[in-house]
Amino acid sequence: MLLNTYEPWKFAFSQETENLKENSYGIIGVPFDSTTSYHSGARLGPIVVREASFGFEKYNTIFNKDLTTPFYDFGDVNVVPGNCKETCGIVEDTVNELLELNIKPIIIGGEHSASIGAIRALSEKYDKLTVIHLDAHRDLAFDFVGEKYSHATVMRRVHEMGVSLVQIGIRSASIDEEEYVKSTYDIQTFKNIDVHKHMDAIEYYLINIDGPIYISIDMDVIDPSIAPSVGNPTPGGLFISEIETIMESLAHKNVVGLDVVETASNRLGDNTAVVAAKIIRDFLTLVE
Repeated sequence: MLLNTYEPWKFAFSQETENLKENSYGIIGVPFDSTTSYHSGARLGPIVVREASFGFEKYNTIFNKDLTTPFYDFGDVNVVPGNCKETCGIVEDTVNELLELNIKPIIIGGEHSASIGAIRALSEKYDKLTVIHLDAHRDLAFDFVGEKYSHATVMRRVHEMGVSLVQIGIRSASIDEEEYVKSTYDIQTFKNIDVHKHMDAIEYYLINIDGPIYISIDMDVIDPSIAPSVGNPTPGGLFISEIETIMESLAHKNVVGLDVVETASNRLGDNTAVVAAKIIRDFLTLVE
């Protein structure tokens, strides 16, 4: 058991934490949604995603593989309600604990701000970290209604750490965010229409990334007809098959962490929770 965590549930097929295998993956939940600006409920995401994980078989018919990757579920982080910066600090400390055990983090959110703490820990460990950011929104605002630590500023804080960004599925942004992207050289954008029409080019780009990779998936990247229970649903999103293709392109790269965030539902069996659980299960099936 890590410090600052408790165990409300376990992700399906996770192993016991008594005998940890190095270079494996460890799940932590971040039940936090204090900066949510539209649809609240992401704080319950870790619970409903874990519950939904039990609806899947260990054998994955899409990829013709069994889930054999060892991974562990360490429970949820003890967040500080209403204090995003402090919560990000706790996430950072918890991820550092995992890294000391030579275990790579998988984070279930919770609002997207959880990524700040995780990526800060990883950016200090790895040089030339690339963040693959799947989202409907850029999340590059300098501040949001005066707050620098927010679900809407996540990738601005992350980019300030010196990482490279690849943003996929973007279909909503402010003029200021677009100008910020134009002012820098290390933010690559593939908008939703690029995914729908030019997936081959995106695959080629992803498989040629060198160095460590962190994948951050906001569930609103998926079309709301498929995954409606998110903080900020936006039409025109990605489809499940497109997410599968992207994950398959990245599976054999040096992926040092993953988060799947912004599942906002209090209902067990919610469609969005099922899709989020599938993404995590697909990732764990693909990596070796």
